[in-house]
Amino acid sequence: MIPEMDSLARVPASDVKKLGWRGVMRTLAPKGKVVVTNHDTPEAVILSLQEYERIVQVMNQVESKADAELEALRRRFDERLATLQGADAGQRLRSVMGSPAQLHGKLKAGSGY
Repeated sequence: MIPEMDSLARVPASDVKKLGWRGVMRTLAPKGKVVVTNHDTPEAVILSLQEYERIVQVMNQVESKADAELEALRRRFDERLATLQGADAGQRLRSVMGSPAQLHGKLKAGSGY
């Protein structure tokens, strides 16, 4: 179970039936979310509209950031790949492959081999 769930108000499923929707909404009002339990086992979370909209907004921001980071990664990859299309790409590759690597006991990796 998510630790944050422990701090939420709890409503037994039987109370949902007994108190009805208005009773659940009164319990939900202070924090915007309530856990519905069955025999003390969480089964569902009911969210207010405001809480749902907040969650969707945060998810959209995360998705936008991930999209921007992925686009930046694609751009860097395309730039590096474009160097293989240059007129001297074949000669540069033969030059690199034709001479032994001098690592001097260090591992070399990344964009600046």
